[in-house]
Amino acid sequence: MKRDRLLTILSEVNKSGTVKTADLIKKLNVSDMTVRRDLDELAESGKIVRLHGGAQSVKSSIIYEASHIEKRELNIEEKREIAQVAASEIKNGETIFIGPGTTLELLASFVQVDYLRVVTNSLPVFENFQKERPQIDLVLTGGTFRQRSGAFVGELTNGTIEKLKFNRAFVGVNGIRNESIMTADTEEGQTQKKALNNAQTKYILTDYHKLNKDDFYQFYNLYDIDYLITNQQLPSETLAHYQQYTEVKLTKK
Repeated sequence: MKRDRLLTILSEVNKSGTVKTADLIKKLNVSDMTVRRDLDELAESGKIVRLHGGAQSVKSSIIYEASHIEKRELNIEEKREIAQVAASEIKNGETIFIGPGTTLELLASFVQVDYLRVVTNSLPVFENFQKERPQIDLVLTGGTFRQRSGAFVGELTNGTIEKLKFNRAFVGVNGIRNESIMTADTEEGQTQKKALNNAQTKYILTDYHKLNKDDFYQFYNLYDIDYLITNQQLPSETLAHYQQYTEVKLTKK
């Protein structure tokens, strides 16, 4: 029965491009929990892309960019574990850049240092640090606000970041395949590239579901990244593959 369910779900996703969890529950006549487990299993094997409230075909995933509100609901515990590892890298007195992304938004909860300057082009990152770490120095770049990701982008943003230097830069991605680091939006990618170029130590933060996944715009090369932080659940063969490009730091869980 499980095999039949998985094949049915995969067929529906590929036929429609996207499907809602509620529709699958009705079609399969099973519980919400069963459908969610099936969707998670298919997503982990790379056959579908998990979305808030449903799933999407891998073939159409490059066309559709989930909003940061939708992404907040995905793989939340895995993202928290990654944010915790990233926060442990930060030292007192540093100036760091934090890019947009739901994993990056969680960093404020785990930073332990008292003296820090955070530069970001992400409004949610700025708001979280303002709420949870009000004692640190915060710099929010100007620019054109991109509602879908909560990020500021464009000439004003890039002009500011080009003039700044960072001890560390933490950047999220939408996909990594071999040496290609990708995101959904060209302007966001250009901003993240400038921030990484101006950082002494460069980090990519991503849950393991985004490895071996494509997206629209390649903005950086994994060879030029110092550390890739991802989950311990990463298959051993995938870990060995990406260790050829950079140093991989895994979460403890």
